Amino acid sequence: MTPIERAARRTFHSLRTRNFRLYFIGQVVSGTGSWMQLVAQSWLVYRLTHSGVAVGITLGLQFAPMLVGGAWAGVLVDRMDKRRLLIGTAAASGLLALVLGIVTVAGIVEVWMVYALATALGVVTALDNPGRRAFVPEMVPAKDVPNAVGLNSTVFTAARVIGPAIAGIVIAGVGVGWCFLINATSFVAVMWALAAMRPAELRSSPPLPRARRQFRDGLRYAWHNRPVRVALLLTAVIGTFTFNYQVVLPLLVREELGGGASTFGTLLAALGAGSLLGALGVAHYGRASMRITIGTTMVLGAAMTAAALAPTLGTELAVLPLVGLSSMVMLAMATAVCQEETAPEYRGRVMALFGVAFLGSTPIGGPIVGWVSEVLGPRAGLGLGALAALLAGVIAFVAYHRSDEVVSVDASEIAVAADPTVAVASGA
Repeated sequence: MTPIERAARRTFHSLRTRNFRLYFIGQVVSGTGSWMQLVAQSWLVYRLTHSGVAVGITLGLQFAPMLVGGAWAGVLVDRMDKRRLLIGTAAASGLLALVLGIVTVAGIVEVWMVYALATALGVVTALDNPGRRAFVPEMVPAKDVPNAVGLNSTVFTAARVIGPAIAGIVIAGVGVGWCFLINATSFVAVMWALAAMRPAELRSSPPLPRARRQFRDGLRYAWHNRPVRVALLLTAVIGTFTFNYQVVLPLLVREELGGGASTFGTLLAALGAGSLLGALGVAHYGRASMRITIGTTMVLGAAMTAAALAPTLGTELAVLPLVGLSSMVMLAMATAVCQEETAPEYRGRVMALFGVAFLGSTPIGGPIVGWVSEVLGPRAGLGLGALAALLAGVIAFVAYHRSDEVVSVDASEIAVAADPTVAVASGA
């Protein structure tokens, strides 16, 4: 076996598990459609309003339900069969994309309709996102979890490469509405993949029985688990100020680079290409690392600074892959840290908090970054994201390295702390 073959086998070994292989295929198809919709939605809103703030508001509305109810959704995820839950959320997402596509192709779309459908999709995402993140460790052996997390991130980033490029072609060729219709059909692949799995081969944890204080117990568990706490706080800062590319890039294309829909798609594809390399690197590395999470946060800040200062389209295209690579390594590593450091019975709630930190922060950051980009220019919006990443990385480095000891908390300790009666019942 050649070194390249050994590297490929190590990078993709989780795909030997049938259930994860099916999931991977379904997510590649659906993820591509979802990125087509996200690009088309931003372009549609900007075309209807010519406002960066409106684009930010749309993204904010789409992720507001995650901010408001995402943490509570984690309790529901821990109480439910995750495979069946994901079949339901895929069906609902497909229906919403179909409605948006119909009103757009029919020429009757108005911005309030986009706002309403984005909010409804956000409600579905509040359940779907923690459900998917918590489901990944159930499909593979415990030793393969970091690799599966990396490959799951590869799905996301491959979609970022393919989806925006296809969206740009579709928008320029047949119109923005067809992106939504294509996305609606892509969810069929997800439902097929989930239905075709073998439930007996899943490492599913028993559904959590209904009980009092489960939400509070999840918060307490996450806060007292030091690696999880640092990963969540870093992700919240980056999600708020740095990951709002869809808000800044339409303005950058129009106001600074003089491009159109195809240029917008090309920039997002450049981001996605770097992200794909980052995700594959995480999958090959195969271990969760807080030090890498913090380090790549600071690299992301430096890359965003370069993107804000890039004077031409060519230099922007040269810089954006590094932005994508560092952002995906940071995100994938933070995800892996949260999944590896969390007990199975708390995984739904912790990954819901991760979703709140990453996606739920968009309603706050989207309008802020949109306003800064509109008033001071899109380069200032990129600069704001760069500054946030640099400061967050430095502060996390100082806080995390005050002691070499990594503090983690056992689930039973949290249960005792949350309810003293547990100590009596368990003999503690």
